Amino acid sequence: MATPSRVLVVGGGTAGNAVTVLLSRAGLAVDLIEAKPDWNATTGSGITLQGNALRVLRELGVWEQVEASGCPCGELGITAPDGTLLAVEEDLHTGGEDLPVALGMQRPQLQQILIDAVRSCGATVRLGTTAENLTQDAEGVSVRFSDGTEGRYDLVIGADGINSATRAAIGITDKPEPTGMAIWRIAAPRPASVTRNDLTFGGPAYTAGYCPTSDSTIYGYVVEDCRDRASIPPESYADEMRRLTGQYGGPWPEITSHINDPAKINYTWFHQLLVEDSWHRGRVVLMGDAVHCCPPTLAAGAAMALEDALVLAELLTSGDDWDDKLFHSYYQRRLRRARAVVDASVQIGQWLLDGVRGDVEGLRHRTSSLLKELP
Repeated sequence: MATPSRVLVVGGGTAGNAVTVLLSRAGLAVDLIEAKPDWNATTGSGITLQGNALRVLRELGVWEQVEASGCPCGELGITAPDGTLLAVEEDLHTGGEDLPVALGMQRPQLQQILIDAVRSCGATVRLGTTAENLTQDAEGVSVRFSDGTEGRYDLVIGADGINSATRAAIGITDKPEPTGMAIWRIAAPRPASVTRNDLTFGGPAYTAGYCPTSDSTIYGYVVEDCRDRASIPPESYADEMRRLTGQYGGPWPEITSHINDPAKINYTWFHQLLVEDSWHRGRVVLMGDAVHCCPPTLAAGAAMALEDALVLAELLTSGDDWDDKLFHSYYQRRLRRARAVVDASVQIGQWLLDGVRGDVEGLRHRTSSLLKELP
């Protein structure tokens, strides 16, 4: 068999960008296609990156840019709805002692850093493009694109997110399921009193919290029962979020004063997905939210996607044949960690839905202990 060298990555989000950089730098010819013409460069409010995510970003060579753009955090304050501090929890260094426990940053800045890394690694990028048809044989995959062109690849990597068309195209029927919760998010100026991540349980929502994303910015969020999107006109998003956040104390009155533009509010249902069967079919393999996604109750989704990219790239560049054995090895290395994160994230949300006081701190610590191990 000739040495495989041509790869198509479907999806230019965190996972797709990362695997594109890693494979391109290893000398493979990589084409990246992304459905959004703007490459999602302005989408989202903020993101919390755990230490194991930072570990992969360092491998990608972008840690210095990420560090300069974000705000490190090592503590989580638990507050009452009126803003009274009840406890401060410290988490483990899942990426090693030489990296922060976690780092908050504006999501568009992370995406732009990854976009720049893709642009400089030599990969070919096509925006506003999707894969319309995949036809496999023993040696590779023929792809017909939405612009009418065709291509031939040794491997297709589906990194096209929670509603992955690639997943459906290769016959994996698993679909994400709503957990019953939804989150409102906004990027806002950072109040002087905000010195760490804080989280409130209770009040008018299940939880309310904020995370510093730089010296001058934060993202704030509130979690409630999910509602039919059709019942919430987009022009009312700011009113809806203010209705919830306006009943919290501490820094919240200042944060709430900036909730004015409904176009800057992000409303998302929580979903869960874990594909239990193998994550490939022939020469098409999946990664990231396409095979595992969970509520952001542990803020671990991006870390899991980045770890997928690291492990898959390591195996693809190991010199071993690109066969069922290699792809099954990728699946086996990732499944235990993905299951732990999905199960823990869903469990924390379910305790809130059931009104049960579960051992959230203990579950977070046990999951972090697992993630501290190398993937």
